[in-house]
Amino acid sequence: MLRLWTAASILLLGLCAAAPLQAAEDSKDELVIGIAQFPSTFQPNIDPSLAKTYVLAMTRRPFTIYDKNWKLVCMLCTQLPTIENGLAKPEKTPEGKRGIAVTYTIRGDATWGDTVPVTTRDVLFTWKVGRHPKSGVGNMEFYRSLYKIDVRDERTFTLHFDKLTFEYNAINDFNLLPAHLEETPFESGPAEYKNRTTFDGDTTNEGLYFGPYLISAVEPGAHMVLEPNPTWWGPKPHFRRIVVRVIGNTAALEANLLSGSIDMISGELGLTMDQALTFEKRHGHKFRILYKPGLVYEHVDFNLDNPLLKDVRVRRALILGLDREAIVSQLFANRQPVAHTSVNPLDWVYSDEVPKYPFDPWEAKRLLAEAGWTVMRRGIRHDKAGRPLKIEIMTTAGNRARELVEQVLQSYWKRIGVDVRIKNQPARVFFGQTVTERKFCCMAMYAWASTPENVPRTVLHSAHIPHEGNNFAGQNYTGYKNAEMDDLIEMIEVELDKETRLGMWHRLQEIYATDLPSIPLYFRATPFVLPKWLEGVEPTGHQYPSTYWIENWRPGKR
Repeated sequence: MLRLWTAASILLLGLCAAAPLQAAEDSKDELVIGIAQFPSTFQPNIDPSLAKTYVLAMTRRPFTIYDKNWKLVCMLCTQLPTIENGLAKPEKTPEGKRGIAVTYTIRGDATWGDTVPVTTRDVLFTWKVGRHPKSGVGNMEFYRSLYKIDVRDERTFTLHFDKLTFEYNAINDFNLLPAHLEETPFESGPAEYKNRTTFDGDTTNEGLYFGPYLISAVEPGAHMVLEPNPTWWGPKPHFRRIVVRVIGNTAALEANLLSGSIDMISGELGLTMDQALTFEKRHGHKFRILYKPGLVYEHVDFNLDNPLLKDVRVRRALILGLDREAIVSQLFANRQPVAHTSVNPLDWVYSDEVPKYPFDPWEAKRLLAEAGWTVMRRGIRHDKAGRPLKIEIMTTAGNRARELVEQVLQSYWKRIGVDVRIKNQPARVFFGQTVTERKFCCMAMYAWASTPENVPRTVLHSAHIPHEGNNFAGQNYTGYKNAEMDDLIEMIEVELDKETRLGMWHRLQEIYATDLPSIPLYFRATPFVLPKWLEGVEPTGHQYPSTYWIENWRPGKR
């Protein structure tokens, strides 16, 4: 599943929130981190966002994960199952399809923070929640494909999938829920579970967590406090207290760092590239600044239910009207390459043989005229019925770079006769409902973070369009439908031969660049602004943030 990368809020709120919790200059056992968004929920399987993952990564561990070297490893399991070691066995499903049985064992020392052991009861309950069509859990296909679980004992279980995929042993998004705390709110009404979960009703309950830290205090919209988990099985974390302070305006993040109110700015949810470059010139000698290229895709989604945007000629005109090379050069010093599809050149499945859209305002105007927008009045195109070519773009308020890019896009589009209105929202609203429930009328700008060779099922498959009937599960926010794309996604997942799969990936990218359900903007590099005394922070370059290895973060020399 993909993760949303966002930033938002207001300068005044960011500065005010900094007052009650000051970073201790002389203390080496407290760390204050600045991030740009507060999670819309703490429930790990509903409404995925990077802000939530960043915080929960300090408190929980997935069964499997991609590490900093982009290698799949175990965290909660004792051994990674493979066909070669016999823990994964291809089999026939009851319907005669090619499936696979994959066996995992939970670490024997894993317990929830309230000392209740992590067991297969939690596995079965999490599966039950994920399978329910009204639960609101996002990764619907994973739970649909997982049609049976055999329990051997309290720690060992076998997952039966109805298809054998090339990622058969990667269950990164199978985030366990504590059955002893979550069964009651779920059973009282699955459709309302997302509003009753203990993760939001009692966020500081120790029984929700089993990582190095517990969430000990929450001030909604302002900060979260984490303290060491006494039941954690791994290396003892080095900080007795971590404060994650939310400062939605990225300019205010910088001000808080310079004032000493925070110790560091998260790379995953912190300064924008243009800010980081300017900050490094002025203050780089005081901090350690890392730039990590990664699988973060900045783009503009179209709402394809909008009659105007259904016309691919209009969508192509909009991208041809943009000088994206100039944008990344002038705003980001060419540190963030122009994207042509959602697949990053760092990924082995990347294809350069796709339709590209260089800056060509004359061709953009021709396409708009061909689509019926032929009448010019006061610089704005109209159709023959007199309707103006007026559309709306939305993004997260308070993100300085994103708002600047938005204004540049608006200016370019005005030159080809398109009246674009900006309507931004705080991230909690934008992602809490507007995007996830497809309430944006026209265009929404944000970023996806992914893993290597991440099959975009939830984003591009027509079965994953969020709607009221599935309680707005799924991440196909554009409403994109293409039968060949659906077939390719299905085939890529189950193709074990890499070369054959590579050809399918190339065709997928070609279709994406042809249909343009979104405007590809650029691939982001994430700037980490760290104090020179902090050691052990290792950016990953993919959707799993550095905080999954928080126990390795340690104070060095000040």
